[in-house]
Amino acid sequence: MTKIGYAAMLEQFQPMELLDYCAAAETAGFSAGYMVSEHFHPWTPQQGASAFAWSFMGALGTRTSLPFGTAVTCPGFRYHPAVIAHAAATLGAMFPGRFWLGLGAGEALNEHVVGGVWPEIGVRSAMLFESIEIISKLFSGNVVKHQGDHFTLESARLYTRPEEAVPIYVATAGPVNAKRTGRHAQGMITVGAADEKIGMLWAKFEEGAREGGKDPVGMPKLLQIHVSWARTDEAATDNAVREWPNGGMPFPKQDIKNPEDFAAMAKLVKPSDFTNRVLMTSDLGKHIAHIQHYVDMGFDEIHLHNVGRNQAEFIEVFGREVLPELRLG
Repeated sequence: MTKIGYAAMLEQFQPMELLDYCAAAETAGFSAGYMVSEHFHPWTPQQGASAFAWSFMGALGTRTSLPFGTAVTCPGFRYHPAVIAHAAATLGAMFPGRFWLGLGAGEALNEHVVGGVWPEIGVRSAMLFESIEIISKLFSGNVVKHQGDHFTLESARLYTRPEEAVPIYVATAGPVNAKRTGRHAQGMITVGAADEKIGMLWAKFEEGAREGGKDPVGMPKLLQIHVSWARTDEAATDNAVREWPNGGMPFPKQDIKNPEDFAAMAKLVKPSDFTNRVLMTSDLGKHIAHIQHYVDMGFDEIHLHNVGRNQAEFIEVFGREVLPELRLG
């Protein structure tokens, strides 16, 4: 059965405000919980926030009762993998069975702040999966030493951790990493895309899982989709162009370093650029059909991000008029 969750975007809202929205989402029926963005910078200065996700999630766990996780944390730049393991194990111990760790290869927007070389994607992917090896070993509770291609770990052990290891999900959009995700992680995160691409990612994920001796049936597949709902089509379109212009940029964004650079590019973004990237409409029937399509594909969780500032109204209206209409299986 598919569950619908709420994407908690710390780039757009200050943490106490966002906690209120998360609590409202639980009350409204967003039963999958929360996919929490883990950013150092917003995409554009207009978005206006960049709270520390790990502090936020500690408060989120006490304010709500649903599962939650990061979308997504990048190991190897701002954080050594051991630091991520430490933070994740603590949340897992505080909120048993509720926290999952979402990892990805990262963006320069967030990771360049500590200086150093920003490597090509192949190197970043290698760093990601070496990090997963380290984090998984630390989750065991054993003393871990590691001397790898990218990381060193000297006699580290996690003394605070949950009885069951925190599950690791990897955000991926390409076949090579999807296969490696199936082999090394417990689940996969992706964003809305063409059916053919999603089918390819799933096939590679399942292939990797079987190669790793795992049964892919039951391994979680999570999706985040961006929508722009408002009372009028004009307002929905305006919200997307003003508040989430990065969603209309049809090119890779991992190497762009500053929110000001994204803001400069945002001046070129047109409403037509959001086609097949962000559904912009006031028509709740179209939103229902859009979400239902991904439900029918078989995702375990679908986390909705409404890109506008109208979060309270979005949560209330979707909880009352959209979620009950979905056939979740």
